[in-house]
Amino acid sequence: MATQLLMPKATAVWLVDNTALSFDQIATFCKLHVLEVKAIADGEAAQGIKGLDPVITGQLSREEIARAEKDINYRLKLSEPKVRVPEAKRKGPRYTPLSKRQDRPNAILWLVRNHPELKDAQISRLIGTTKSTIEQIRDRTHWNSANLQPMDPVTLGLCSQIDLDIEVDRAARNRPIEPESGDTLLPASATENLDYSRNDDSEELDADKVFAKLSSMKSAPEDEEDDL
Repeated sequence: MATQLLMPKATAVWLVDNTALSFDQIATFCKLHVLEVKAIADGEAAQGIKGLDPVITGQLSREEIARAEKDINYRLKLSEPKVRVPEAKRKGPRYTPLSKRQDRPNAILWLVRNHPELKDAQISRLIGTTKSTIEQIRDRTHWNSANLQPMDPVTLGLCSQIDLDIEVDRAARNRPIEPESGDTLLPASATENLDYSRNDDSEELDADKVFAKLSSMKSAPEDEEDDL
């Protein structure tokens, strides 16, 4: 179980202000460069950082500091922590019980057919298989392809519905936006040279017909007045 100093710069600020330790001793203990410690002492660095007392945090004892102040060549050592926090284990491939490993190809086939947007790495995380197996099932080159049946991995107990939904949602966010189907506007390059001139076959206005119609409309009201 590894131990390391908490907030090294804040600890260095406190040691510079409250002890007679050398810059080299503080730099070694806090894993900083000696010039950075000197800049802290000169007020050129770590401005605004409040010093952290390593004695209060239990990372250094008064006796250790006094011993280092008497011997410039002595190197400070971290105190043994009272509570040890186990290191986080590195995540590996999902473990699948032996009784369910035979169902993995069927689950891969189900995912490939029902969620083609999922990447091989996502399927591998969900089921705990290898990319080569996924590729073989995609290409129908798996040794047992003829007997495979698509089966829901959640029903088989190979993954949870929450994990599946998370991976599907993640794949959907990364999918490129497809253009909407239907009529769309033509680009400017396709319309800029179109000829919008009047069609030669269009009917031209006849001035005589227009004036004749106006005259007939004017004479009609006059005839009505004469009848009265």
